[in-house]
Amino acid sequence: MIEILNPTLLARAKASGALVADILHTLKGRTTVGTNLLDIDRWAEKMIAEAGAQSCYVDYAPSFGRGPFGHYICTAVNDAVLHGLPHDYALADGDLLTLDLAVSKGGVAADAAISFVVGDTRPAESIALIETTERALAAGIAAAGPGARIGDLSHAIGTVLREAGYPINTEFGGHGIGSTMHQDPHVPNTGRPGRGYKLRPGLLLALEPWVMADTSQLVTDADGWTLRSATGCRTAHSEHTIAITDDGAEILTLPTRTQP
Repeated sequence: MIEILNPTLLARAKASGALVADILHTLKGRTTVGTNLLDIDRWAEKMIAEAGAQSCYVDYAPSFGRGPFGHYICTAVNDAVLHGLPHDYALADGDLLTLDLAVSKGGVAADAAISFVVGDTRPAESIALIETTERALAAGIAAAGPGARIGDLSHAIGTVLREAGYPINTEFGGHGIGSTMHQDPHVPNTGRPGRGYKLRPGLLLALEPWVMADTSQLVTDADGWTLRSATGCRTAHSEHTIAITDDGAEILTLPTRTQP
């Protein structure tokens, strides 16, 4: 299903996007060495409830997961890259943490992810991974606009990832979003320009470049959800929800707060 939002629903999408971004911004500010992943999950639950929004994750039970997710945010550490199930783990100095959050408010969902290093130690490999996904995300957004095709966005993202020397996995990527979190069209993190669905104003897309340092192969953790690099290498993931407008693409998941 591909949804095209009317102006009323687009305004709700902007509210959902701002909420997602502000929660992620707050969580990043609170996260320090020793923070437990389960505390991050509880903080997210509380902020979602206080905003009168609904989690897109807690009851989520797709074919690739093991039953309902049961938590409110994805927390992926170091070699984990996607669908990181929160668990009893205290973050250490230098850990690379990805927070991925989707909520729905007013019947419209928004989805975003950020990666950052915890503490004072800043491994060069981790910083390079994070910066590459951020640059790839910016390239994908710059390629989006009415009349562009999905392949144009995928090609822009993939070019940045490939030029940085990272293998690219196409099992999971960006997606349409609207009344539900995951919709068509699928947006792979590499592709051929001029191919695929033609973008129209009112379309929402969640673009999410993610990489693993030295492999394109994923393995599923024993929890049935967390996806890790097959070699144990570090990973990173960046994501924004954007709206296609008459003038290009508008990022909906930018924080409105300046302080945690």
